[in-house]
Amino acid sequence: MGPTHLRWEVRRMIAACPECAVEIELDDVIEGEIVDCPDCGVELEVVSLAPLTLDLAPEEEEDWGE
Repeated sequence: MGPTHLRWEVRRMIAACPECAVEIELDDVIEGEIVDCPDCGVELEVVSLAPLTLDLAPEEEEDWGE
């Protein structure tokens, strides 16, 4: 048997930032992942993959040791 070749396909997707409307190109993201907008810097959550949909990431609240 000859050598086995593995082929990884990168899924490149494009969505608009809901804050500044710039188009963001993302590679191999998963639903629920947090990404930063390269233009305005806001944190975005991947809420859907088909179609790729981004929303403002929920702000984490401080628990102050509770």
